[in-house]
Amino acid sequence: MTERPPLPPFTLETAVRKVRMAEDAWNTRDPERVAAAYTADSRWRNRAEFLQGRDAIVAFLTRKWAREIEYRLIKELWAFHDRRIAVRFQYEWHDESGRWYRSHGNEQWEFADDGRMRRREASINDVPIAEADRKFLWPAGPRPQEHPGLSELGL
Repeated sequence: MTERPPLPPFTLETAVRKVRMAEDAWNTRDPERVAAAYTADSRWRNRAEFLQGRDAIVAFLTRKWAREIEYRLIKELWAFHDRRIAVRFQYEWHDESGRWYRSHGNEQWEFADDGRMRRREASINDVPIAEADRKFLWPAGPRPQEHPGLSELGL
């Protein structure tokens, strides 16, 4: 497989770019595309679920996006060092009954030399919101460049 730049060790510029690339990929809601950014043996903790490997990641994301309808995500760099990046994120979605949520979380990432993520630790809390309180209103797909990020939205 080819490399997935930017590669570690990260600078501020490359860490910010890596975070935005991850956000854009997740906003496609394409499990195969997202899973390609992880090592074949990548280890995940997502809330209380533990996964290992791309097949498990694809299965997890397929379940996730079947339940989290109209998913829209914004990630923001929190910190970085060498081959690790920490992010905070929020995403909005609704369940099959139409109830809206804003999920708040933090992730810690560790990367292999080829730029693929080999470890992801995610802690997430779901907060019910009124549909009128939504802030992530762009069309399905990656967030437009002009759409504000979390800090600009005051979140």
